[in-house]
Amino acid sequence: MKTSAPSSASPDAREEGDDDSLVRELGLEARGAQLIKMEGRVFVRFTGVVETAGLSVPYQLVPSQGVLAKPSKWRKMDRDARRALLTERVTDAAAQALHRSAVDFVEEIFEAADDVGLDALTFLNVLDELETSEPAEYVFERIRQRLTHAVEREQEERHAARTKESINLAEYPASFEVASRMRRRFIALLGPTNSGKTHKAMEALAKAKSGVYLAPLRLLALENYERLLNVEHEGEDLKVSLITGEERRVVEGATHVASTVEMLDARTPVEVAVIDEIQMLADRDRGAAWTAAVCGAPANVVYLVGAPEARRAIEALADRLECELEVHVLKRKAPLSMEPSAVRKLRNLQRGDAVIAFSRREVLMWRDMITDMGLSVATVYGNLSPEVRRAQAERFRDGTADVVVGTDALAMGLNLPISRIVMTTTVKFNGVEEEEIPAALARQIAGRAGRYGVHEEGFVAGYDDETHEVMRSLLKEKIPPVSTSGFSVAPSIEHLHRIASVTGETSLVKLLKRFVHNIDVPDGFFYPRITEEQSERAIWLDTLTLSLAEKFMLSLVPISTKVPTLQGAWEHWSYSLAKKKVCKLQPHPNDLMFQSLQEVEDTCRMYSAYAWLSYRVPEYFPSIELAQELARTASERVDSILHAQNAAARKKQGGAVKQGGGKRR
Repeated sequence: MKTSAPSSASPDAREEGDDDSLVRELGLEARGAQLIKMEGRVFVRFTGVVETAGLSVPYQLVPSQGVLAKPSKWRKMDRDARRALLTERVTDAAAQALHRSAVDFVEEIFEAADDVGLDALTFLNVLDELETSEPAEYVFERIRQRLTHAVEREQEERHAARTKESINLAEYPASFEVASRMRRRFIALLGPTNSGKTHKAMEALAKAKSGVYLAPLRLLALENYERLLNVEHEGEDLKVSLITGEERRVVEGATHVASTVEMLDARTPVEVAVIDEIQMLADRDRGAAWTAAVCGAPANVVYLVGAPEARRAIEALADRLECELEVHVLKRKAPLSMEPSAVRKLRNLQRGDAVIAFSRREVLMWRDMITDMGLSVATVYGNLSPEVRRAQAERFRDGTADVVVGTDALAMGLNLPISRIVMTTTVKFNGVEEEEIPAALARQIAGRAGRYGVHEEGFVAGYDDETHEVMRSLLKEKIPPVSTSGFSVAPSIEHLHRIASVTGETSLVKLLKRFVHNIDVPDGFFYPRITEEQSERAIWLDTLTLSLAEKFMLSLVPISTKVPTLQGAWEHWSYSLAKKKVCKLQPHPNDLMFQSLQEVEDTCRMYSAYAWLSYRVPEYFPSIELAQELARTASERVDSILHAQNAAARKKQGGAVKQGGGKRR
């Protein structure tokens, strides 16, 4: 044994002496073998040296049948049984087989380590140091795993370094070649809601020889598209195109374009660009689109329209982009006041009120309660298509509806003759938990009251006392400015291709992670950002046989993955594209008659998302005209259902006298 015998003549000492004499008798040491008792096992270990590939690697390893017995069983064996077992296991053939496997393993590790510039001895030296009863194959596998992890770490460091060299966000503005070559001038029009800032910018856009309006919402793009259509320029109507993700009305020879901000055309120079709601630079998920618009809008004059808290951010961007900046701070045209007390009762609602809730369910609940009181209601919430929101808003504008009930979707994109904003709550679900709305949102919603030219003053109230007092506090609260650095930059397919070219990776998940974690962000002025939804989609898309460009495009489809039917449609489209199978829409407009309001809303969104795909891969999603027609039909059906529900509630009321009188405040 590889231990010295105890001094006393105990049973253990006699056993040790017997084992030592067996080792000498069988000449195990001369064969490079040792008899070891360790880890609850009695086993044989061979020693030797591998000389190959310029290496000299000593080893002490247990062959595959090197474990002889547990100590308790070994003690019960007599000397002859032990001798027979050792004679069977400790053979020249066993030693030679182990040596050959050690040589093969050393050569394997040397080649693998050499391929990535690692020192093989870092991993092989352990062969002479391990004190274990595990057979050699298990030791080899553990070393392979160590090498694999080291290679992965080495590749990770190398790929991270290459990624950092390939993309430097400090150079982001230069990626917009047209804008970066132009001498651009920024004009910031900043002010609260109802200060006339957008009107002033649109007037400048209408007078320009060419221009683009960049909207935060499809609804706003549509409204200002129609606004520009009614403008005469040098005796002729302006030629205007509408371009959103889901809809394109392209006019030959158009000089002006109304577009959603994500659809920025950075290649066509124009005289004037208007970027609306510039404070959206701070938006967690969509801020990157505003960063791109400010950096890439190819216009001689760029109007930046939005809230006053964006001023410092705009100044920082203008300085970074070396653009001349002119700032105009506008004041609200009509005063805005808190009501003396809360509304408290439904009968205290009046014509011209806008009642605000923060979920579709709450909006429909308040609509039903208000119509039960005899007031007619227009309904506006985010799940509705722009067409339905416009139709509902028009009912309120023309007096068909006495009250509008909506979410904070009312705060952006709809100019309504609201006399008073009534908040049913100041708590909103943020995607994770319920929390109090920020002061900026409270002010933007409240600012919708008192439309200039319609009302001399706007009013704000809470429905209950607590909400009333919270709104009073929020409207007094100082709004923090938009940060002057860390402007979001979303990955483009060009970014991902560049990373793929230096790393060899094709996984969308890995490339997105590299974009976020490995690209060079020298001073943090521009900062990489991807949405959680895109990251989650990428995991699933990587399981399909798709090109990187296809996976990236599918990760951006504007459809909710939280609605099972819409998630199912998105997965079906992704599978179809992976199989290069043409995916046509089949018209089933009559089905809408049997769907609930929620189902028709989701159907409308599905058709719009299909249209988005059609514009990008028409060869596989060719039914674009049908998609748009079905989306319009679904929108009309949603509007019809809302109107019918409103009418039914009023009929149930039995023509009761309207509460609050017949005139708006």
